Amino acid sequence: MPEKSQDEDVVEVIGKGAPGAALIVCEHASHRIPARYDGLGLTPEAAVSHAAWDPGARDLALHLAQSLEATLIASTVSRLVYDCNRPPEAASAMPEKSELVDVPGNAGLSAAQRDERASTIYRPFCNTVTAQIAARKDCGQPTALVTIHSFTPVYYGDPRETEIGILHDTDTALADAMLKAADKLPRRAVHRNRPYGPEDGVTHSLQIHGLANGLPNVMIEVRNDLLQTPEQIAAIGDELAQMIIPALIHLGLQTQGSAHA
Repeated sequence: MPEKSQDEDVVEVIGKGAPGAALIVCEHASHRIPARYDGLGLTPEAAVSHAAWDPGARDLALHLAQSLEATLIASTVSRLVYDCNRPPEAASAMPEKSELVDVPGNAGLSAAQRDERASTIYRPFCNTVTAQIAARKDCGQPTALVTIHSFTPVYYGDPRETEIGILHDTDTALADAMLKAADKLPRRAVHRNRPYGPEDGVTHSLQIHGLANGLPNVMIEVRNDLLQTPEQIAAIGDELAQMIIPALIHLGLQTQGSAHA
């Protein structure tokens, strides 16, 4: 059968209508490359490497969604086809090279080819997030946008000390509240706007879905060597919940002793 390009094929919604205040988004949840892009010319190793997706991020996001009684929205397409955390005009939306990985299928894309990817992958993803936010507003459900990512322990040969990054753009409220609760994790290297920050262009989703809608928002980055097994993912998820829940309570989005308002 020919491959479909409908919205449900490029984005998944898990726990639609869940009562929790957190709306969890995972833009780099999959390394799947739709057949029409012929593997982007990648080697088998590159096609499943951290260049193609955020290893462990979807499972971590799912664990958090279950813990927080939250809705999860995740992309089902590799970020090398289209990075849903980048606007269409950004070169990094469809990168010709990601760290040390060349992406032949992204070299010299025409305006029409770029628009096809934005139309069939990025816009359906964004529309899904927008629709979920609108539905929650319509029923008066408190909402905080939480995006989940993972990052490689070594980047361009440099090891990274950060284990958990709490990232924000101009609205720091949710990040500030989470960082105040970071003392619950005394053995974790938890840092603000590391290993990336707004200057790296990584807060696009926070801007268009969080800031534009007046929602508290945060981007969470976890070093992917901490997400190798289901047990590790559950442990990190539980640790993150220890920061997220007090933050949601502090912001008045959730009541004490419950996972939802």
